[in-house]
Amino acid sequence: MPRDSTATRARILDAATAEFAAYGLAGARVDRLAERAGANKQLIYAYFGGKEKLFDATLERHIEQLLDAVPFTADDLPGYAAALFDFGVAHPELVRLLRWHTLERPGELARLEQTMGSTARKLAALAQAQEAGKVDATLPPAELLAVIVSLAQAVDDPAPAALAVRRETVATTVRRLVTP
Repeated sequence: MPRDSTATRARILDAATAEFAAYGLAGARVDRLAERAGANKQLIYAYFGGKEKLFDATLERHIEQLLDAVPFTADDLPGYAAALFDFGVAHPELVRLLRWHTLERPGELARLEQTMGSTARKLAALAQAQEAGKVDATLPPAELLAVIVSLAQAVDDPAPAALAVRRETVATTVRRLVTP
């Protein structure tokens, strides 16, 4: 029976999501990942070139989903932060992957292709909004974006009853931060 490489890659990335979200890069085991994916280790290395590259590919896959699901607009930064928060609640594995990636591969996230282009567009839009007086210019665009993204990741598995309060807190904080 011929192998379906697209389906196999998808299974490996699904298994990698669970493995890396639970254990990070250092704690993840390719044997466990291969078993979960129903693939052999050699195939994982052939497709992805190594555990670090698989970790990056796993995060890139989720970043693509995030960028598709949460459009950025400098005209509604509180809404953007709330939408990021909602995405994090719906996809807690992404929040965990981002935290692991930041700890174990510092600086690499900024070098991923999707991240670089997306960040450049966001920074340009923020700078333009600040120059137009629509967004407070106290913080440089890069710092402002970093603060907004950090606030939106404040999911930390709150109780379901507290989610609405946390979401509103994120939006209100960003509103106060960016209002001129």
